[in-house]
Amino acid sequence: MLQRATWILMMVLFSGSALRAQSNVPIISGGVQFLSSTNGGVTTFQPLIAPVVAIPIGERWLVESRATFDEFIFRENGTSGPYHALTFSSMDYLQLDFLANRHVTITLGQFLTPFGIYNERVSPVWIRNIADPPLIAGIGTRTSGSSDGGMLRGVAIEKKDWQLQYTAYFAARSGTRQFNSGRTAGARVGVFVPGPRLEVGFSYQRFLQDLHLNSWGTYVVWQPSGAPLDVRAEYAHSRGGQGYWLEGAYRFSRSRDDSSWLGRLQAIGRVQQFYLGTPSPNDVLPGADTQQVELGLNYYLPHNVRLNASGGRQFSSLGNSNVWNLQITYRFLFPLIPGSAR
Repeated sequence: MLQRATWILMMVLFSGSALRAQSNVPIISGGVQFLSSTNGGVTTFQPLIAPVVAIPIGERWLVESRATFDEFIFRENGTSGPYHALTFSSMDYLQLDFLANRHVTITLGQFLTPFGIYNERVSPVWIRNIADPPLIAGIGTRTSGSSDGGMLRGVAIEKKDWQLQYTAYFAARSGTRQFNSGRTAGARVGVFVPGPRLEVGFSYQRFLQDLHLNSWGTYVVWQPSGAPLDVRAEYAHSRGGQGYWLEGAYRFSRSRDDSSWLGRLQAIGRVQQFYLGTPSPNDVLPGADTQQVELGLNYYLPHNVRLNASGGRQFSSLGNSNVWNLQITYRFLFPLIPGSAR
């Protein structure tokens, strides 16, 4: 299935024309990835395709969806034996948005659970700087990282020097394979200050099925206008544990638009810690206190191709290990219907 999806997608990519910004044009975007990952001496490979479709309907309606098709390739005995492959597919979100006004957007359907920033903003393979998700990524995103229900979001207060953003949602329980969701209610608020390009926010979620659990967290995003630096950080707490991650990325150029060979290079680093609490069923969290440090480089080639290499060390009472990742990603964008952007 993955080979067929890859072939069809690549044929369309190479035959598609460039898309200029234009309203009311259905588009398909997303990313293609090939990842080689080594953890504790065990190497695996993961080719992946994640197409995103956006279909505007008039001036106020938008249908958007993302699916993921990936293959996990591994050796039978970890470091020896024949190779095997497992193929997976998932519907990450399928939602209908109604832009009521400049302060309110109403969303119905399946959407990415808006807890913190990683799951909703950073997790796509063409955006994340380090291939592995943070240790605390499972807090606030159970059971699948997606929610089936309704969501309100927008800018509650807009001043010259700051903005107050909000998101509120409710999700129903669903055991359907492609639309798996837990019964939850939650909210996120953030303050964005345009001058220093700084955003600070807070998330809260109540898990309402089986065990009733509270999760909360804070986040910071900073992109100073005077330097090609990106800083992201998150802290999250739940009954199953708590922890943080702090990530920085610095482009070796005077601006983010520098296309020289050195300007295409970006240094990245992330430190994170997790402290085990009282484990709950279906927790996707480490089984012990864990610390991890990673360093790496991104190199941005023309035509939206990016090379990534990172390495680090994980420290845990379950065993210490080295972590190495080599990744190539391609970001694509073109009209869903050929010729519609003319």
